Amino acid sequence: MTQRILIIGAGQVGTILGKAWLACGHDVRFGVSAPDSPKHAELPRERLQPANERRDAEVVVLAVPYPIAQSALTALGDLTGLIVIDCTNPLAMGPNGLELTLGFDTSAGEQIAAGATGASVFKTLNQTGIENIPHAHAFQPKAMMFVAGDDEELKPVVLQLVADLGFDAIDAGPLRAARLLEPLAMLWINQAMQPGHPQGFAFAQVQRD
Repeated sequence: MTQRILIIGAGQVGTILGKAWLACGHDVRFGVSAPDSPKHAELPRERLQPANERRDAEVVVLAVPYPIAQSALTALGDLTGLIVIDCTNPLAMGPNGLELTLGFDTSAGEQIAAGATGASVFKTLNQTGIENIPHAHAFQPKAMMFVAGDDEELKPVVLQLVADLGFDAIDAGPLRAARLLEPLAMLWINQAMQPGHPQGFAFAQVQRD
């Protein structure tokens, strides 16, 4: 089923996700601060719109850094009935390098949901490098991607959007499971940053006989 998707942000994450869903046949638009800017020249002009306009979007994807995700969502106004996909990770540089800024008793997903009155927030698409999204179909065995969220009625929509990209979309349970998915993303980042380690990898779920 075709979804009307608004991606907030047209950096690397937003552009890759948007192009991938466009290739799947979804109606994708990009919400950016300056739609006329030449830095968005690689995107179709008719698919660019101001970042604070929801218009008829059914799904909003937060493809901006975590520190500005909440304000970007708030700028859309009424979020009633909206699906929000949070693919951010709460990262910062610490004394030992890149690290998570939240954990154990909360998550970025839960913090975003707390300020997204009326919306159904789901955590996903944060568990592998964004450069792997266009190649998700090439992984053998199939790369997994967990989806966490509280709205059981709308969760199948998000699972299908993730599956459309080529992932093994797995229900991780309620949104509080984002407390596990964000450290899982940190594990991927940690491995990818090791000298000589390839970044073209993802986690997979395999079953024994």
